[in-house]
Amino acid sequence: MSEPEQPQDDDKPAPPAPSALPRPRVVRRREWLPSLIWLIPIVAALVGITLVARILMERGPEVVLTFKTAEGLEAGKTAVKYKDVQIGLVTHLRLARDRSHVRVLVQLNKDAESFTAEDSRFWVVRPRLDTSGISGLGTLLSGAYIGADAGVAKETAGEFTGLETPPIVTRDDSGQQFLLRANDVGSLDVGSPVYFRRIKVGQVAAYELDGDGRGVTIRVFINSPYDKFVGMNTRFWQASGIDAQLSASGFTLRTQSLATILLGGIAFQAPDDAMGPLAKANAAFTLAQDEATAMKEPDGPSQTLLMYFNQSLRGLTPGAPVDFRGVVIGEVKSIGVEFDRAEREFRMPVLVQVYPDRLRRKEGNGNTEATESRSTQQERLRFLAEKGLRAQLRNGNLLTGQVYVALDFFPKAPSAKIDVTKNPIELPTVPNSLDEIQSQVQEIATKLNKVPYEQIAGDLRTTLATLNKTLTATEQTVNRINSDVTPELAAAMKDVRKTVNTAERTLADDSPLQQDMRQTLRELTRAAGSVRVLTDYLERHPDSLLRGKPDDKK
Repeated sequence: MSEPEQPQDDDKPAPPAPSALPRPRVVRRREWLPSLIWLIPIVAALVGITLVARILMERGPEVVLTFKTAEGLEAGKTAVKYKDVQIGLVTHLRLARDRSHVRVLVQLNKDAESFTAEDSRFWVVRPRLDTSGISGLGTLLSGAYIGADAGVAKETAGEFTGLETPPIVTRDDSGQQFLLRANDVGSLDVGSPVYFRRIKVGQVAAYELDGDGRGVTIRVFINSPYDKFVGMNTRFWQASGIDAQLSASGFTLRTQSLATILLGGIAFQAPDDAMGPLAKANAAFTLAQDEATAMKEPDGPSQTLLMYFNQSLRGLTPGAPVDFRGVVIGEVKSIGVEFDRAEREFRMPVLVQVYPDRLRRKEGNGNTEATESRSTQQERLRFLAEKGLRAQLRNGNLLTGQVYVALDFFPKAPSAKIDVTKNPIELPTVPNSLDEIQSQVQEIATKLNKVPYEQIAGDLRTTLATLNKTLTATEQTVNRINSDVTPELAAAMKDVRKTVNTAERTLADDSPLQQDMRQTLRELTRAAGSVRVLTDYLERHPDSLLRGKPDDKK
């Protein structure tokens, strides 16, 4: 091979000729041995690889949580905890494209794979004040964190919608849930207490509006072991606030506790402690408005009656009781006023709802007799009306002025027949005693108003004037008698006195007339004795009247 030509440089000396250079000595390269200093990066790399592998092996699944706001959350700091044990960490925070929520990327631990179940729940724990009390105070120093509740579903998910409020009941709580049907939630809220004999045994877990919009379904959780006191015959009622009732029976005030006055609550109990078989989880019950409504016996089918009263309905309100001789058999549904064009007067219609089963005889097991058919009830009502069954308004409370409807028999009431084909059936009425007294007083007042008091007063004045003249004339006559007749009467009285004195002297015991009369009486007595002796002798000797008295024999 020929050597390449080197560029010429006028400023440098020419290199020596190749023939003049020494021939290089070829030496065989020996084996390479690593230096000890390379051990340090190698060991560090091995440790790093081990740590990365360990992290990758211990690394759990990633999930995405969506919240309305990222308040209190920080990437790389906010932990995910379950029972205060960290099971994950927030790695990224991102805002959704439509800016309606935030997306929180959470890296879970390997042992937290069960939290990817489809029904798992996540929420942010921060200081909070609600109906269940104050929670999350520990986060004031440590900062907010995400709470978790593991699901039980077999399906898994990678994205969850976070709860805005912590759940009242978690899946590891011991107890049972029950459903309550109500017209509205009233003052209840999630976390409102549930009481049994005024002891808190549970709370309201959730509520939602029914699909048809006619009511709500309230889910309550009863803690163990109190769930064993919920039977199929248990009654639930709202114990919210203060249950104050002003009716014909007086003023009633009920409350469960101070907490229910402010936060509301629910109470339950079985009538006469007969709760029946134990209720299963998610069993449905009816939520009554108050304890009295919840505890009353089943009423059975109802019957609507219409009553017309020809008097004021002041004091009568919807819900007022309807009773039969003290037994409440129904309640007033509505009251009104209407004009009768035929009679040309106003009438006051009252619509009531009665429950005939309340008057039926109960059997030994507490059940009522078999319910009668509607036609039988109508015929029975017709018969009772012919016997004098009438409706009457009566005062239930003189202090409050409350009025109720009473059903009773009035034999002297005018006869009336009811038309059972009408719906509702019209039941005849009678005025109450107070209204009758008022009517009588009004009639008396009307009659008194017709009395001509002015004419009577004029006649009375005339009569008094005539009487005054008569008294004056009488006084003059008496004066004349005193001056003319009195002296003659005095003289006559003196003569009478003299005659009386003479009679007294004549009739005195020592008067000669009295002595002569006594002597005469004694002579008459002796004569009577001689006559008696003669009579006796003649009876013994009747022949002496012919022969004469015989001579005495010596």
